[in-house]
Amino acid sequence: MAETFGSGEYRYTVVEGWEQLPSGWTHADVAGVATDAEDRVYLYTRGTPRVIVYNPDGSFVKSWGEGVFRDKPAGSSHGITIGPDGAVWCVDDGNHTVKMFTPDGELLLTIGNEGVPSDTGYVGARPGVSGSTLLDSIKGGPPFNRPTNLAFSPSGEFYVSDGYGNCKVHRYTADGELIQSWGEPGLGDGQFMLPHGIAVHPDGRVFVADRENDRIQIFSPNGEHLETWNDTQRPTQLQIDADGVVYVAELWRRVGEVSQRLGRNEVDAPARISILAPDGSVLSRWGGPNRCDPGMLCAPHSLALDSRSDLYVGEVTYTFGVSRGDTPADCHTFQKFARVR
Repeated sequence: MAETFGSGEYRYTVVEGWEQLPSGWTHADVAGVATDAEDRVYLYTRGTPRVIVYNPDGSFVKSWGEGVFRDKPAGSSHGITIGPDGAVWCVDDGNHTVKMFTPDGELLLTIGNEGVPSDTGYVGARPGVSGSTLLDSIKGGPPFNRPTNLAFSPSGEFYVSDGYGNCKVHRYTADGELIQSWGEPGLGDGQFMLPHGIAVHPDGRVFVADRENDRIQIFSPNGEHLETWNDTQRPTQLQIDADGVVYVAELWRRVGEVSQRLGRNEVDAPARISILAPDGSVLSRWGGPNRCDPGMLCAPHSLALDSRSDLYVGEVTYTFGVSRGDTPADCHTFQKFARVR
């Protein structure tokens, strides 16, 4: 039998070889992944950023976006979301914008000032401290300074987590008009240390992956803090299914790195996927030290579900591991997990 990952009703097998890139093609990190109503899978890749589209069976459909997004190392792609009407929304943190495209890659709308970050006091990373892009100098500001992800509400409004150079969540009308913003740097309720991922529950509550505080904060649709879940590790992105089950991608934290909420890490903490019940309790969780083995995780940065509850995980393996010399260059950047039924 194939090896399974997870537990209980949430067990998965890895579908090795699912991604069928054209001969000679490669891609770098997969910063974002999304699925549409027909179960096509969209990867938002780094290096020379572009979107790659696959059929449900993994066969290649098309790619687009070359020359539209900010390249590494000066910037990086970030999250990708399919809107209720099928439009494809890409958050471009290196260019400080949110862009809406047709499924074929025609640019329809840009929100934000191309290449111009908002004034938040952001001065960059502090060596040796995890998530230090948000420390000391950040005062918070308007959209955008290195935004990260976007999620739609049942009403059609959407929310943007903003992100590496800011400490805000921004709420927009369906037409892209800013309604409100909330958040400030810190460890208290409604404060963030890198709001990196975002998802909206079917009942309208807003879940924010407060990455460097190692927690998920939950808000009303208008930004009132409701609850905090602390049993998470560097959460990068969230998905919530129709039953209110929350799927979480969680980054590896090395020995010696500092969590803003928990302090210095004394043991190696492998990356993992967590599946949480509507009350925040753990339904299933997996990860381990052999991070490049099939089914294990190196740097899970994004995840998506299809109509069969199969799970797709994008990883920023090069940025997080290979570039630091502690991960082999052939370690996976994308995996499909088929749910065991």
